[in-house]
Amino acid sequence: MKASWKRLTAHLLLPLAVGGAAALLTRNGIGAFQRLALPPLAPPGWVFPVVWTALYLLMGAAAFLALGPQSPQGRVRRGWGLYGAQLAANFLWPLLFFRWGLLWAALAWLGVLWLLVLATLGAFWRLDRRAGQLLLPYLAWVTFAGYLNLGVALGN
Repeated sequence: MKASWKRLTAHLLLPLAVGGAAALLTRNGIGAFQRLALPPLAPPGWVFPVVWTALYLLMGAAAFLALGPQSPQGRVRRGWGLYGAQLAANFLWPLLFFRWGLLWAALAWLGVLWLLVLATLGAFWRLDRRAGQLLLPYLAWVTFAGYLNLGVALGN
């Protein structure tokens, strides 16, 4: 039982650390974002850290369910590979968008992230259906982020 709590904690902390590192590296760019022309439906700025924190916790919980010792080893390796790739893509997107202001490159990268999230969702779903379901809000938010990114790129 104690090992499960340690494993769950590690799985929850990994995406939070990735998101936290990206937030630290882009905190100066957030002010510039607030001065941009935003598309309709753009939420207020305080929504983003709340939503991303919830999504990172869902990612960690999904990884805990899908990538456990009970899962087939070959599928776990693939799951970890996709999960790691989407975390890396997730880390890079705010740098492209907020830190470097590369709005069109960020949009293209968001497309890569969307595909990686979809592939991770599928791999997790095959390992544990609940894990795949936990990634559905993440896929929806990345889709919405694509709309926002496109709107900002077109309007600025």
